[in-house]
Amino acid sequence: MDTDKERIPLLSVEDAQKAAREAGVSEQFAGLSVFRGLLRHPEVAKQLAATLQTLLFTGNRLDARLRELAIMRIGWRTGSTYEWTQHWRVARGLNIPEQDIVAVREWRTAPHLSDADRAILQATDETLDHGRIFEATWNKCCQHLRSVEERVELVIAIGNWTMFSQLLRSLNIPLEEGVVPWPPDGRVPPKDNRFAREAAQ
Repeated sequence: MDTDKERIPLLSVEDAQKAAREAGVSEQFAGLSVFRGLLRHPEVAKQLAATLQTLLFTGNRLDARLRELAIMRIGWRTGSTYEWTQHWRVARGLNIPEQDIVAVREWRTAPHLSDADRAILQATDETLDHGRIFEATWNKCCQHLRSVEERVELVIAIGNWTMFSQLLRSLNIPLEEGVVPWPPDGRVPPKDNRFAREAAQ
């Protein structure tokens, strides 16, 4: 499988900014490689950007730390270079400690993660593996997510960033120029996980 060459031509940053303005997409997204690709279909880009805007900025109820740990776990489990690398920067910008972010790689044996962290990471793994959160895990999540809005947002966040991982990997969206992949140490997911096996086929 060719993992280097993007499968759709990316707009230049200038053209992406113009397309974003015309589509009503925040220009903060336009410089990202993913939106330089998505803005080839402005209607889709607008809807995806609106969801991101809500989950990340304007309507978010879920604790940002829990959201980012779930996203980093999705990026790691699915082998999404772009998702891991971009959200490493988001997570560090939120002052989530580096050791906590790295811990999502083997979260079950990481002693310093909280019960809330573990519940959300378990929910993320179950969704990736089985397409749903099991009852026992849901109950654990509910101990830490008190409102209905937080609980809904957890499910949507896992689904949203799983979908983004799929589109990033399927379209071979490259990192922005000069961005170093797989921070902080360049370690990549093991080849024996299901997603890595599928990518190699």
